[in-house]
Amino acid sequence: MSRHTLSVLVENKPGVLTRVAGLFARRAFNIHSLAVGPTEHEEISRITVVVDVEEHPLEQVTKQLNKLIHVIKIVELEPESSVHRELLLVKVRADAATRTGVLEVVEMFRARVVDVVPESVVIEATGPAAKLDSLLAALEPYGVREIVKSGTLAIGRGARSITDRAFERAVRSA
Repeated sequence: MSRHTLSVLVENKPGVLTRVAGLFARRAFNIHSLAVGPTEHEEISRITVVVDVEEHPLEQVTKQLNKLIHVIKIVELEPESSVHRELLLVKVRADAATRTGVLEVVEMFRARVVDVVPESVVIEATGPAAKLDSLLAALEPYGVREIVKSGTLAIGRGARSITDRAFERAVRSA
């Protein structure tokens, strides 16, 4: 199986995310990551789905997604022609003796400290999954207390926008 990232533009309506995720579940595909949020057009949301699946079954799911009434457009984002990022919040033990070491790791990975209390710090980092995994490995000796990761967000490189063309089509069909 190989990993694929789909950018699914949908009408911003209740229940659309459930229908999209349900389609993958009915086919027994494991969703590795799922992120959804509004676009620059309030009527449209973007669902970014990272799924482990072979090429042929993915084509079948894409065709079935296109049949859903609120799906506007589906684009597979190839790694070399798109930017992929995740967000990580991690709480690390950092008392007076270890705080300097933790802060050096934070600086080395270009992360940010977003909360400080006497016994720990909360760190925010964004980047490719491999960078975030390396950051976690570097912080592990200090004592990782809690981790929260977002799903993958991805956008195509270059000036073209799939949202603008999809918005024009959605307005025409309404």
